[in-house]
Amino acid sequence: MVSVSVETPEQTEERLRQVIAQADVLVHDGVWCFEESPIDQPPALTGDTLAVVRDDQSWSRLVPLTPEHEHVERFGVFSFHFPAEIDNSGFVGWLAGRLKVRLGTGVFVICGSNRARGGIYDHWGCPIDLLDEAVAVVKALRAR
Repeated sequence: MVSVSVETPEQTEERLRQVIAQADVLVHDGVWCFEESPIDQPPALTGDTLAVVRDDQSWSRLVPLTPEHEHVERFGVFSFHFPAEIDNSGFVGWLAGRLKVRLGTGVFVICGSNRARGGIYDHWGCPIDLLDEAVAVVKALRAR
């Protein structure tokens, strides 16, 4: 169930610091990119596919970068799995704002659900050259 929090900005800050501290964090190895395909040609779901999304014209599959991927954006990816009992509402905006201020760039976030592991999880992507800095921001927020 989606949580709706009625709290002060200070309470939100404290709650989200607890959320990031309690989440399982995984930094995915390698460089990642999006492969696109027309809407009438859904991508294959292989073991290296991290996520698939679509709009009304195309599919986009997040996969490890390989030599045949030329002229694509290159991303580093890290993920959060949140415990079921924790209210993580507002987390994406909260962390994305901090990363924008610290790194000077935006991020992409793809969310999913795995009820067997607590529920919501997020895959976060940033330019590969900024991955170490993004992870350092996450570690600093988790340590407080």
